Amino acid sequence: MEQTDRRPTWVAPAARILGALVALLVGAGVLLSGVQAQQQVLRVGATPVPHAEVLEQVKPVLAAEGIDLRIVEFTDYVQPNLALDAGDLDANYFQHIPYLEQFSKDHGLDLTYIAAVHIEPMGLYSRKVSSIEDLPGGARIGIPNDPTNGGRALLLLQSAGLIKLDPAAGITATPLDVVENPHRLRFQELEAAQLPRVLFDVEAAVINTNYALEAGLNPTRDALVIEGSDSPYVNVLAVRTQEKDAQALQALARALTSDAVRSFLLEKYGGAVVPAF
Repeated sequence: MEQTDRRPTWVAPAARILGALVALLVGAGVLLSGVQAQQQVLRVGATPVPHAEVLEQVKPVLAAEGIDLRIVEFTDYVQPNLALDAGDLDANYFQHIPYLEQFSKDHGLDLTYIAAVHIEPMGLYSRKVSSIEDLPGGARIGIPNDPTNGGRALLLLQSAGLIKLDPAAGITATPLDVVENPHRLRFQELEAAQLPRVLFDVEAAVINTNYALEAGLNPTRDALVIEGSDSPYVNVLAVRTQEKDAQALQALARALTSDAVRSFLLEKYGGAVVPAF
């Protein structure tokens, strides 16, 4: 007896349609993979405030240029440069020029910078007094323990008339270079990140603006003394010297010195972070 093929007539066309859909999806996946492969990853180290916040602002700009900006946050001033030198980062953005130069010299690193972005005026803060005139004799003053920021803090105190430094000491002055100390100030040298936490233990402390902001301090409102806008301590985008001309890094440098970033700095930080471009 002759067998009759009773399969529905729509099976074959349906199979062809299904096959076409699978092929289309596979093709789309290949295309997506290709697009993802073309995205260049750029790993940049930064301290949370304001540096990481600024970098977040330029992410969309870089994404439009095929650059996937990945921000790696640090809470200290040592590891970002070591990680950059080791190749774990492509750049970092957290430090001013004197610190970069001194750290590179001390550790034998070949680092440079390709963009000067902003200035964070350093300030003297206190939870115990409301003006420098109220500082008691023998007051304990916290300052950063690294050479450049420690010297910068002492220069700020000198500018306020609290001490006088040996002119030969320069920007890396230490408490040993204090030649006049009429208020008998005692200096407590601590890691910069720790200074906001000891404000209740000392009469005052000189604090870097990024750490002051993280601690809820407003430099323009809360600082007893603050650096002028002509401060030479410009925060920069640092890279390995041999890669300073890399296209992706130059794209990041342009983005960080754009009008959009200038507006963000002025509006977000209200004078606590000043554009340097």
